[in-house]
Amino acid sequence: MNGTIGVIGFGRFGKLMARYLAPDGKVRVWDPAAAAPEVLSTGAEPADLAAAARCDIVIPAVPISRFQEVLSEVKPHLKAGSLVVDVCSVKELPVRWMQALLPAGVDILGTHPMFGPDSAADSLKGRKIVLCRVRVGAERYARIKNYLDAKGLAVIESSPAEHDRQIAVSLALTHFIGRALAGMGAKPQEIDTEGYKRLLRILEVVENDTWQLFEDMNRFNPHAETARHAFMRAMEEIEKRLNGGNTFKV
Repeated sequence: MNGTIGVIGFGRFGKLMARYLAPDGKVRVWDPAAAAPEVLSTGAEPADLAAAARCDIVIPAVPISRFQEVLSEVKPHLKAGSLVVDVCSVKELPVRWMQALLPAGVDILGTHPMFGPDSAADSLKGRKIVLCRVRVGAERYARIKNYLDAKGLAVIESSPAEHDRQIAVSLALTHFIGRALAGMGAKPQEIDTEGYKRLLRILEVVENDTWQLFEDMNRFNPHAETARHAFMRAMEEIEKRLNGGNTFKV
């Protein structure tokens, strides 16, 4: 990856990005809560906000609920021709915020890496990443795609709206079910089935993620509530049928 990369935020995903990006270029990390030795251990270097935001590529790796605030903080330090890349798990609102808040001379790319510190701990090969091309030239966009391909990632191109419609089911609803399983105390059983073991895999997906991530992916995705309510209505209809109530129709 040519040029410098500024990572804003050094949470679990920020650390993962720094580790994978550092071998390919200079990575500067800004996070007031991050210890310098921990940043250096990923191959990146600690930096203040201004230095990280002056990089050629700037990646805010922060919760969606803080994204607008962080954009406002980095905006004065961005240089003309730089590229801001978001990694939020929703796309419509973050893209809208970037278009509204960032200078016209700054490129914008929406992305959603479909992996995390657990699933990509050892390799990126075969992991998916969604790209939403917002405001970036064809040549630069092609270089980014080629770089991601070389990393072994499966690139999916999408509009922000289509991304959010699909992710409301494949991510937000999955986490909703996982939280429900955790709430009822689901755990491995000696007498189980393959289906039950597959169901418990959902717990593995959500157990290391924060409540803030779960709340944000539901709060900021305009399609998440619709998906949740459709699922709950279906569950209620099944319960009625089992109890001799209304006939459940598929």
